[in-house]
Amino acid sequence: MTANPLDGPSVAAQAAELTLLVEEVDPPNPMLVIISGPSGVGKDTIIEALEQRGHLPAYHYVVTCTTRPRRANEIDGVSYRFLSVPEFLAMRDAGELLEANRVHDNWYGTPRAGVRDALARGQHAILKIDVQGAEVVKRNVSAALLIFVLPPSMETLVEHLKARRTESAEQLEIRQRNAALELARKDDYDYVVVNEENRVDVTAERIEQIITQEERRGPRQVTV
Repeated sequence: MTANPLDGPSVAAQAAELTLLVEEVDPPNPMLVIISGPSGVGKDTIIEALEQRGHLPAYHYVVTCTTRPRRANEIDGVSYRFLSVPEFLAMRDAGELLEANRVHDNWYGTPRAGVRDALARGQHAILKIDVQGAEVVKRNVSAALLIFVLPPSMETLVEHLKARRTESAEQLEIRQRNAALELARKDDYDYVVVNEENRVDVTAERIEQIITQEERRGPRQVTV
């Protein structure tokens, strides 16, 4: 069948044209985005899903520093930046960390340079941090966008913690108690996203939609 020129461009042609238009626009106003939630809620898996989705313009995932031991499946400099306690405290005392908190008997912190460099490049700086760290960042950077990841149920969260087999019984009990306290803080966040079981792609898509929505609201004055 011969295409009728009055019908306008095909769907494929329109999609190609839209892609070109998107690629030509300037990067959006860069934001500091915090993805937070209790231990075991799936923050690492969500970040992996976001990375696999690809973004235009690119997001920059700032690697958190920690003093906790590296797990078997983790890569130094990718999963976390693993430091000794003296190394971590030296960075903290030199003002090189945007936030530094002791959680579950280990130190965690966000390197300030990683955030600054990403924002200077016009990228969104994405932080995967605990609830305590998120509170500190929001207090110091009021323009930060806070997204809380909620488990479908407390029972599911506990099962995830047990399945990791990375903590002793005592450590597991501490994490469960802390998780209950952290879940009570969800109303302090700009958005709450439920990470439904086996639907991490949906969670990642929802977070992506939130970031895009906030881009369109206009610039945020982020100073770190």
